[in-house]
Amino acid sequence: MTAEPAGDLDEAAPFHALLKDFEGRPAATAGRGKDVVNAPMIRHWCEAMGDTNPAYTGPAAIAPPTMLQAWTMGGLSGHSDRSSAYDELFALLDGAGYTSVVATDCEQEYLRPLRPGDAVTFDAVIESVSPRKTTKLGTGHFVTTRMDVRANGELAGTHRFRILKFAPARRPAQRGQPGARRPRPVINRDNQGFWDGVRAHKLLIQRCTACGTLRFPWLPGCHACASPDWDTVEASGAGTVFSYVVMHHPPFPAFDPPYAVALVELAEGVRIIGNITGVPYDKVRVGLPVRLEFLRVDEDLELPVFRGGEG
Repeated sequence: MTAEPAGDLDEAAPFHALLKDFEGRPAATAGRGKDVVNAPMIRHWCEAMGDTNPAYTGPAAIAPPTMLQAWTMGGLSGHSDRSSAYDELFALLDGAGYTSVVATDCEQEYLRPLRPGDAVTFDAVIESVSPRKTTKLGTGHFVTTRMDVRANGELAGTHRFRILKFAPARRPAQRGQPGARRPRPVINRDNQGFWDGVRAHKLLIQRCTACGTLRFPWLPGCHACASPDWDTVEASGAGTVFSYVVMHHPPFPAFDPPYAVALVELAEGVRIIGNITGVPYDKVRVGLPVRLEFLRVDEDLELPVFRGGEG
């Protein structure tokens, strides 16, 4: 972030005073989670995160602490307990030209574990609105909302969520610079075999020889049984897009945004991150069939990527 010129600060001060009037106003009052804390949601979360901590299963299970916000989310239909203050604040910022929004960070404080059967309630308040800031994305205001989450009436944790409402900076279109080199992968004794396979146009997956569990990315030991013994299987190359992002920023000389980066679920059941080729970035979708191919990006680097299509 950069400082504003003195003249701009003078012009921004009255508007910021209007924004500060929203500090302390409720964003949601006596909100109720749409579901009690429950084992199926915990299981789905742990499967998505790859978290096998035994504390999250069994009769004495607790919910992963980082699920704190998940129990308060309203889904597509939203919450009826939401106040008008947040919408009014957004309308004020939109009217001033700060029409774009990006989530910047969140902070969570955990006071007691959540357990299946707990009824979740929450109150949210607009905690702060920053003075005008200039970032690489553009100029705007940071808005922080604090949510107090309760379980059966007892304070269980606090979630702070921060966004930037901004006017996008004007910048020339970024294009990959001819001759620019991609960043080099970090190759060490734990993943050397994977990159040896890539050079041979093989996508190798580790397999625990003790319990048969497949794992990716490569690790020195099995996350299922802790055995250090393993061999490899070669992926068939078939997969589907499990999740994806479209990269617009930040610009980097060796890349040509926008482009799609996906978490691909291979037919063997493990997941790998890679670029999607063969289809426009705005046509990439969850569930899109893809097939492995190898892309030479410069004279000494090839990377596994995934071509979209019907396979």
